[in-house]
Amino acid sequence: MEISRRDFLKLVGVSAAALGLTMAELGDLEKVLANPAAPTVLWLQGSGCTGCSVSFLNRISTTAPKTAGDVLLTSVNLAYHPNLMSASGQQAVSALQAVYNAGNYILLIEGGVPTAFAGNTCIAWTYNGVDVTFQDAVKSLAARAAKVVCIGTCASFGGMSAAPPNPTGVKGVSAVTGKATVNIAGCPPHPDWITWAIVQLLLGNTIAVDSNGRPTTIYGRTVHSMCPRRDSDDGTPGPGHDGVCMEEIGCRGPQTYGNCPSVKFNNGASWCIDSNSPCEGCTSPTFPSASAFGNARIGTSAGTAPATSSTPTSSVTSAPTTNVPSVSTTRENDD
Repeated sequence: MEISRRDFLKLVGVSAAALGLTMAELGDLEKVLANPAAPTVLWLQGSGCTGCSVSFLNRISTTAPKTAGDVLLTSVNLAYHPNLMSASGQQAVSALQAVYNAGNYILLIEGGVPTAFAGNTCIAWTYNGVDVTFQDAVKSLAARAAKVVCIGTCASFGGMSAAPPNPTGVKGVSAVTGKATVNIAGCPPHPDWITWAIVQLLLGNTIAVDSNGRPTTIYGRTVHSMCPRRDSDDGTPGPGHDGVCMEEIGCRGPQTYGNCPSVKFNNGASWCIDSNSPCEGCTSPTFPSASAFGNARIGTSAGTAPATSSTPTSSVTSAPTTNVPSVSTTRENDD
């Protein structure tokens, strides 16, 4: 499906403040989008709930752009998305194959990668009568991608799809491919986070990431450090008690990185803690786990999340490509 570059620029213009874009960067983006050689985007879905796509589509509002077609990044040549493209079957995969052959594309991956049983628990598509596992599809497409962006915690680290006992052997994309990825973690991630990452890649900006591959612009501070309820101990914490810090009952905000308090969800309507639900640490490499729902003050572990092998800490080393930047690695700064 094809959407005009003008509609995409309207979307980014409306979201400019939330995305942290300057007027100069918006001008640069317009120039990039006017370039027919701009990178093509492929969006794959593996083991997951499609919640990341749904979250992204929730960017829809009462003002233009309103529809899924308007909000989708097809203006930058989104050549493949299994749920949202008009083509299907052999026709859809043929379009993807053409992009693979040409190279210089941005690969977005949603969902974890099943590796047990030679990956045969998750079939991405059938092409020329041959079933292609999601594992093989990810390995093949990642190898020729200019950049790989993981959308959601399942693709980034395994997430819910890799929760014990994990019979299908789900892993994060980087653990399967050995390639550094930009990880837009969250279950689901905020739609503005996804848009921001793609815009930065199109602008050719370097994306600084932490030791888990997450952009520090989004995940540079803990939820607790920005929470309006921080240190508000006047009252009983828990559901139905507005304005009270919930650290005492296991809120993971002090250990979880993300700017949720400032961007909120559902077009700025609310977010987990504003709805009196403790943060569950969904942007963390260890989510979900027993430690994701506990706190040292009530007798369970609350230390820094252990190191994960899901994301290498080295820089991306793919060959230089037009309008696609490198990714630098920095350490987290826990506030």
